[in-house]
Amino acid sequence: MTTSFDTATLGQTGITARRMGLSASYWPGRKTIYRAVDLGVTVFFCYGFDLQMIRTLRDLFRSGRERFVVITGAYNLLVTHTSIRKTMEKRLRQLGTDYLDYFLLLGVTKPKHMPESVREELVSLRDEGKVRGIGLSGHNRKFAGQLMAEGALDTVMTRYNAAHRGAETDVFPHLEKHNPTVISYTATRWTYLLRRPKGMPKDQPIPTAPLCYRFVLSNPHVDVVLTAPSNLRQLEENLPALEQGPLTEEEMTFMHRFGDAVHEQKKWFM
Repeated sequence: MTTSFDTATLGQTGITARRMGLSASYWPGRKTIYRAVDLGVTVFFCYGFDLQMIRTLRDLFRSGRERFVVITGAYNLLVTHTSIRKTMEKRLRQLGTDYLDYFLLLGVTKPKHMPESVREELVSLRDEGKVRGIGLSGHNRKFAGQLMAEGALDTVMTRYNAAHRGAETDVFPHLEKHNPTVISYTATRWTYLLRRPKGMPKDQPIPTAPLCYRFVLSNPHVDVVLTAPSNLRQLEENLPALEQGPLTEEEMTFMHRFGDAVHEQKKWFM
């Protein structure tokens, strides 16, 4: 649960972190990642193929691993999944660390993708001290909400933005009992919230990226929202959202209205 607009205590870990984290999925360059650290970013998400992020974090860990929160995971391949333990061990080697903060099963779309056996495997990694928290990332919000209500996992990484607000009913109401960490992504709805929907009059305003991030951060159930800039300029445009505070009532009304217009044209994606 959020402790302030720009910082949060992550679930039951006791970790305090800035509420905007960085993903390097669009290869923004190592200079951008170092700049994010200079600007106070403490949470980082990476895939195994995110070599810019992995190499930069490996360098940064030499001066103090405890300063950073790392989120990564193993991939659900729809029919099966990559080896959870082998993936975790590979990520430890890649990053040059002896523990990960959050390790997730990524891309979960159906309950059968995360059976009890998979959850038990994740729990064993946590029990061994290799990871501090376990969870899932996926688009099946109702399944994620169910697991959060059961206290089965420590964290959920879920889509949440002004156009897709389903987490407000499917996930957030199920958090109170076990207080898991909530990580949100695609605040701009893959940039659709930064474009004028078809048919909208040209004299109508459109949101800025910081406004989209502030929308997400204004929800106290979200601990961290990820930003995935493709260059340094975008990073420096997005991060000030942390300093600008929650949306005003007028701004929230605008974001709901604009988000509804985007969702109306893009219903196919939940």
